[in-house]
Amino acid sequence: MKNLKQNFKQLTLLLAVGFTFFNCNDKLEEIEGQVATDDLDYTISSDMILPLIGAYSTTYTRGWEDPLLVGVRGDDVNAGGLGDQPLFAETDLYNYDNGFWMYNQVWKNFYGDIVDVLNAGEIIQRYGDLATGSYVDLANQYVAETKVLSGFQHLQMSRLWGNIYIIQNPADPQIDIDNGIDSKMEVMQYVSDLMDEAIPYLPDARPNEREDVPGGVTKYTALAVKALANLEMEDYQGVAEATEEIISSNKFSLFPDYYELFKKPGKLCNENLFELQFSDYNTDSGDVNNHLFAPFGPSSWTPVVETASGGWGFYEPSLKFIKFMLDRGDQTRLVTSVCFTPRGIDEIMEDPAYATLPNYVSNTTPSGDIFNDYPRAMFASGKHYLPSTQLTPGRNSYGSSKNLIAIRYAEILLMYAEALTQGATGTVMTADEAVNSVRARVNMPALSGVTTDDVIDEKFAELAMEWGIRYFDMIRLNRYDELSYEGRTFTADDEYLPYPQAQVDLLPLE
Repeated sequence: MKNLKQNFKQLTLLLAVGFTFFNCNDKLEEIEGQVATDDLDYTISSDMILPLIGAYSTTYTRGWEDPLLVGVRGDDVNAGGLGDQPLFAETDLYNYDNGFWMYNQVWKNFYGDIVDVLNAGEIIQRYGDLATGSYVDLANQYVAETKVLSGFQHLQMSRLWGNIYIIQNPADPQIDIDNGIDSKMEVMQYVSDLMDEAIPYLPDARPNEREDVPGGVTKYTALAVKALANLEMEDYQGVAEATEEIISSNKFSLFPDYYELFKKPGKLCNENLFELQFSDYNTDSGDVNNHLFAPFGPSSWTPVVETASGGWGFYEPSLKFIKFMLDRGDQTRLVTSVCFTPRGIDEIMEDPAYATLPNYVSNTTPSGDIFNDYPRAMFASGKHYLPSTQLTPGRNSYGSSKNLIAIRYAEILLMYAEALTQGATGTVMTADEAVNSVRARVNMPALSGVTTDDVIDEKFAELAMEWGIRYFDMIRLNRYDELSYEGRTFTADDEYLPYPQAQVDLLPLE
């Protein structure tokens, strides 16, 4: 490892720039073309980290459409972007058109990444087959990391489409296609089992404790993915056991400032079990690796840093969510989650029950940026907002260098609490203690005798606008009435997206 650090002075730069050995291909669009690895010397064991870095890079480099499509159907968020991408707005209303380009693009993004990640695992295994000494264990660890990355993406795919292909043969995905699609429950069981395979080989550490790949996957990331898969299967004892192991490790804690958790100070903090990492390397020009946060941003604002760019006006927090938070007096999480415009504030006040609003409802954020009126939306997601004052000087893109948190400790605590209220057993803490630890951070009063409804409400408040968590909770619990809001009507037939027409034409999906 010492030689590797000498050769690559900044490993995080490699992670972000995306040094890969293989092409990002559309294996499930065109089953052709494979990794050319004949020129690799597998006896140079120190190089086995490079395909691992490639696996992280391909996972982090998400299309801008991915998080939008994953999350838009919940009652916490509306499509926004009025006048642009009308089929995205229709998706938010549960009117699905399988010819919509975004469905096909997200399908290709996830499956292309799964194939690339698994390819990386196979390359690492070739190094491992020729390795000696400590490199044997390192190869096992790196392969395990690719399993976690693959499992996370299979989980997201199945949440969107339900029954999907499980890909295990990246050299020839046709084998998996010929085996046919697997049910959602089969996919989730596969993900859970895959995490069990990976866990024994992964570091017993927080992601931010890793020095070789800072923020990389650890045992606890795998346990979190396993808990998510078991939650989808409604195996609440499995959820309790996986989350209890994370909690009892005493390695994780809630970041003390909820608002800053989603800003630069929260990057690689002790709360985050998995986050997609980005950086502009604190330089005003040159190499940059950013997620495109512009879709989440306002198309009109007055930032403190005058040169800071705005955005496109998609992904708008819902009035339902805002009123829910106002009713609770949940100030910190509301101000963190929602950026208000004057028009949005007026819209809230049109309801006589909210004719008088607390002073903290303002179109000026706590960081001093002012969100003006713009036609595409009335609100913007505060969790995808980076204050202009936190931009690196010279870097003006909306959200430049901001990370995208995927799994955090607050979700672990709330999954554990729900599992207990659903009949599971656990000893590390009570459901009351788990929920109240999350509430205490934002100065909300303690609850006693916590019920499943209490936990689901707490998840709504704590995790809104994050990776579709609210939507997937509602369909798991069959709470279709919650998703029938603001003029929408939701039925069981609306749970999953239709397969993209381009894939139906190509693959045996029916």
